Amino acid sequence: MKKLLLATVATAALSGAAFAEEVKVGILIGFTGPIESLTPDMAAGAELAMKEVSDSGKFLGGSTMVGVRADSTCGDAAAGTAAAERLITSDAVKGIVGGDCSGVTGAVLQNVARPNGMVMISPSATSPALSTAEDDGLFFRTAPSDAREGEVMADILMEKGVKSIALTYTNNDYGKGLAEAIATSFTAKGGVVTINAAHEDGKADYAAEVAALASAGGDLLVVAGYLDQGGKGIIQASLDTGAFATFGLPGGMYGESLPAAIGAALDGSYGQIAGSDSTGAATLIEMATVAGFNGANAYTPESYDAAALFALAMQAAGSSDPAAYKAKVLDVANAPGEKIYPGELAKGLELIAAGTDIDYEGATAVELIGAGESAGRYRQFEVKGGALETIGFR
Repeated sequence: MKKLLLATVATAALSGAAFAEEVKVGILIGFTGPIESLTPDMAAGAELAMKEVSDSGKFLGGSTMVGVRADSTCGDAAAGTAAAERLITSDAVKGIVGGDCSGVTGAVLQNVARPNGMVMISPSATSPALSTAEDDGLFFRTAPSDAREGEVMADILMEKGVKSIALTYTNNDYGKGLAEAIATSFTAKGGVVTINAAHEDGKADYAAEVAALASAGGDLLVVAGYLDQGGKGIIQASLDTGAFATFGLPGGMYGESLPAAIGAALDGSYGQIAGSDSTGAATLIEMATVAGFNGANAYTPESYDAAALFALAMQAAGSSDPAAYKAKVLDVANAPGEKIYPGELAKGLELIAAGTDIDYEGATAVELIGAGESAGRYRQFEVKGGALETIGFR
């Protein structure tokens, strides 16, 4: 059974406004950089959960939760580290939703979070290397590891009758880990990887990279990159030269900005991204629509869930101190307990205050396993008529 610090929670509740505070939580994601088209909805998702918590009046004796945005840039570890340091030293945040991209997230974890005892819950950092990183119990993530995505993509490719692939990846921790996972799983199922080559983001011309990929050949080209950066450039250059006509699109390539940029030529390409068809996912989409953003966009549900977990863990500990609540994240995220969904955060806070176990399902059917990472499900999609169409879940 989960062991809540009931006396502490009760004391905070009885003390009421005397203990009320403004609890700041950082939102450290790439508002600029290779996934910048995704981050407005991600931030909005986290802030929606924080508003729900604040409006409830049930959080830590009437405390409020406020998001503080900071730009990780996704790609520049030094900039992301500096932004995280400012969140802690200048903004006095009590937790960080983020980082977003794996390399920046790993740098922030080691250089900022661990030295300062700061809890991080990432909605989108998926590198398998983060599963074994030293974290002092401070790091969690609501998106599953790329080790699992590699297996899912290999299954989809085999079901599509693909026998061989050319594979290119963005030259960072995310790209390397994902490419390795895809290649390992695909070859284990009898597929052939003709080439596994890195590409750099930020280039104006990808002709040389595409020439090498085309020379190796393959039934299609899998692009383990970023939709607003080199991944898009690789696809456009491939189409311009006739090197490839169909593309495999892992999570970093999911987003409406990609088909909008490429056009009808992207039709027929397909892939997968972390996502759930749970009751909570549908509820969040409705809530987000009312709030004016896309609750189904990539990593937006995971961002809502990350912020919600902070509030529920703090409530369980009766404190916004990371040293006190970090041990409660797994408790509130997992069974046993009464299930809590988006729109029910007030209920979750009340149950915790009353000493009742909760099992936060959230928008992504949250279950944290191993080193505090999501067990995860995946949304399978295809590009049809210039738009991303969901065709199933795995």
